[in-house]
Amino acid sequence: MASSRVPSNLHYILLSSWCLSSLFASAEDSPITRIAFGSCANQSAPQPIWEAINKFDPQVFIWLGDNIYGDIRKPNRLFGKENHWAVEELSQRKARVIGTWDDHDYGLNDAGKEFDRKVVNQRLMLDFLDEPIDSPRRKQAGVYASYMFGPSNRRVKVIVLDTRYHRDPLRSDGSILGDTQWGWLEDELRGPHSEITIIASSVQVISNLSATTGPLFYMESWGRFPKERKRLFQLIQDTKRNGVIFISGDVHFGEITRYDCAVGYPLYDVTSSGLVQSVEKVFPRPLRFIVRLLFWYTPNTMRVINDNCRYRSCTYGQQNFGAISIDWDANPATVRLEIRDVNGITALSTNVSLSELQPPGSKSMTDPTTKGKSQRHCTLEVELQGITRYRLAVLVYFIIAVLAMALVGLIIGAVLTITACVYKCKLD
Repeated sequence: MASSRVPSNLHYILLSSWCLSSLFASAEDSPITRIAFGSCANQSAPQPIWEAINKFDPQVFIWLGDNIYGDIRKPNRLFGKENHWAVEELSQRKARVIGTWDDHDYGLNDAGKEFDRKVVNQRLMLDFLDEPIDSPRRKQAGVYASYMFGPSNRRVKVIVLDTRYHRDPLRSDGSILGDTQWGWLEDELRGPHSEITIIASSVQVISNLSATTGPLFYMESWGRFPKERKRLFQLIQDTKRNGVIFISGDVHFGEITRYDCAVGYPLYDVTSSGLVQSVEKVFPRPLRFIVRLLFWYTPNTMRVINDNCRYRSCTYGQQNFGAISIDWDANPATVRLEIRDVNGITALSTNVSLSELQPPGSKSMTDPTTKGKSQRHCTLEVELQGITRYRLAVLVYFIIAVLAMALVGLIIGAVLTITACVYKCKLD
């Protein structure tokens, strides 16, 4: 594992410590069987998970955003701590590294198109990825891109979206991608055929936890822009693109979600977050079961629940990375979607037949094992009944009310006790 001191200069971090991708070899001509991905890699903390990623030996690694924490309002996070990296080992294994950004490497928490430093930060991001000087990504507004890997009949297309540069304000139900990126995405989906199309989004596409965690707290996702998400699903359906799988980050826990009623076949979203930041990390170890209990109690209609989950909630709130394994020799070909822990052990997983990921009427949709599997995950979180949808908030407010009443009772009891003692003393 490589280790280096973080300098007190963001430009130097991105241009020097991060410009590793020139060492990475192309995987376009070989069949892709192993893809790893992750997000939320706070450079101020140790990163032991890279050892597990290297053991997985991915041919492609995809950054999903928050690749560093460089928020302009929290510059102290960049300075003076040890930065542990093992990405260099990936380069020695000839992995191809690609990726996008999210808010913390974009420059400001939850920021969108209004952020005034995005042009400069885009250049730094592309320098980090060692993007060629003449790359179209350096001439466009945003870091979106696409890649095709593998030979004919075993092709994997990776579409990397930019969900920051053009995004309208939260709660606006405006645009996430902007008109230019939407046009580009349509061209990509109508473009050359691939057996698998991975769409990388920095924020979740399928899950909309904010619909069930509000009004306690909200998280960014495509679900908070319902018109945009509907447009995305409609575009996939209209282009008859097969084999679409989403990957995402941002939320500091891992999960696998699925939506059956959008494009005529199941859409999966594998969320890996984070490589360093994780929701359980903020709790002392003896109290982490509370996080898992809350995950289990919070309703989620899209989460894949199966026997491959380490915890009953089928979420994983510790350090993790995402893994996609493709078995081209199986009949039909299969894809294994996983969330793996810091030791490389599977925490969540599901197996998907490529014949299941075909538009209706497709000749490839011939696998009899897919019969009856569709439409299990069709109810959106916002469509849940009120008492079910908001049961987490009801529980929290109930607990707060009980604790408040208990505190008031203690205060009243104490006052009455003191009053009684004073009165008795006077009588004596």
